[in-house]
Amino acid sequence: MAIRVLTRFIFHRFMSTSQRIPSCPNEKIRSLSRNPNAPIKASPEFVEKSHYRQLISLANLFQRYGFPASQLHDFLGKNRFLLNFSLVDVEKSLGILLSFKLWQKSLVSIICTCPGVLELGFLRKWEMGISELELSSVSSLMIQNVLEHSKKIHLEPADLHRSLRILKDMGYSDVTSARLFEEFPRGIMMKRHKLELELVRRIEFLKGIGILGNEIDQVFYLFPGILGVGVEDRLKPLYYEFKDLGFSEDEVRREVIKEPRILSMEAGELSRCLEMLWALKCRITIKEKILSKGPFRAGFEVKLRVDCLCRHGLIRREAFKVLEREPRSIIYQLVDIEKKIEFLVHKMGFSIGCLIEVPEYLGVNFEKQIIPRYNVIKYLRSKGGLGSEVGLKGLIKPSRLRFYNLYVKPYPECEKIFGRFSRDAEVKTRHLVGLWKLFKPPSYSQTNEDMRNIKLFMEFLV
Repeated sequence: MAIRVLTRFIFHRFMSTSQRIPSCPNEKIRSLSRNPNAPIKASPEFVEKSHYRQLISLANLFQRYGFPASQLHDFLGKNRFLLNFSLVDVEKSLGILLSFKLWQKSLVSIICTCPGVLELGFLRKWEMGISELELSSVSSLMIQNVLEHSKKIHLEPADLHRSLRILKDMGYSDVTSARLFEEFPRGIMMKRHKLELELVRRIEFLKGIGILGNEIDQVFYLFPGILGVGVEDRLKPLYYEFKDLGFSEDEVRREVIKEPRILSMEAGELSRCLEMLWALKCRITIKEKILSKGPFRAGFEVKLRVDCLCRHGLIRREAFKVLEREPRSIIYQLVDIEKKIEFLVHKMGFSIGCLIEVPEYLGVNFEKQIIPRYNVIKYLRSKGGLGSEVGLKGLIKPSRLRFYNLYVKPYPECEKIFGRFSRDAEVKTRHLVGLWKLFKPPSYSQTNEDMRNIKLFMEFLV
């Protein structure tokens, strides 16, 4: 029933943009009497019913294969050409996509991004081409990216096989070749001479900084995007910058092998990150943890966090300001930073710009501080127990004890939500029971002479 209501809504929106021809039975009869051999056209009512049935069938089919019902309205409205496809062919196309062992999320993603892949002839051609690949393992991500790019830029399976042979002839392993197809399918499907030239240029650059043999294969596996980074305009100036900053050739080589994504940095980016690190004003222990793997790696960690904040809406100047005011965020893993930002925006309802005013949010513990405090405020807000709205600053900046006294202690039901300082919580002692007796000063018996001296001293004070 729900799918019928949805498809009815989609169909009416679909027909609202098309021109409807008013039907007039008398005109049809008169035209047939004048020209009995003229072809009979389908009435608009018949066309409407036909499109309506097609929409219902397509919606049922997509939903059966895991397509979210909430996205069907926009998807079918934007891709009206699917109504011209045979329902049997669309079902066969979906079956071929499932035979590639795609995850349901990947299947929905590839259909939404490039609905043209549902063309049956296109998929049959690639079904045969992928089955003939001489790779030990073919991932679903590789198939998804190859199909999307081949449909958009009109590539053939022969182009894929040619690129794979070039990589094997140049000594790349199957795992690295598959990784390149996954992460950089457009670059790996260049013309033969151009692909060979680009690979040779990057190999020569890596050899020039001391990376040889299997280490080159490892760099390409960990950072496939190196094919999209220019040698003359990006890689060489970046290497010269590393040397100008005082890093030795061995140090640069060692860091590139451990983390090849360093080569994705822009010229001047590492200098800006190190400049911020040297100017940090924080506790010595925090600065020692940040620099524990060396200044080179620390500068790159700062760059990753700046990029993370910029992806979520901050500009670079604001991102550097947030990290400068809250250096603890550099110690946390990037996954934890992403988790905190997602919780801030989608769960708590704050904008990413709030981090400029309250950067401490990224430095506090997510499980022990952010979630319990948010749950307490959410409960009090639902019960009307808040006199005024509590912003991010009022949620994060108070100490644990102050937050407890303000929002938890007056409401006993919040103690279990908050956990900390709860009466039911078990308090763990730092020392063994009875250990205090060892530190108790010894007692001495007081003699009559001691008592007389004390009295004389007290009388003197009075």
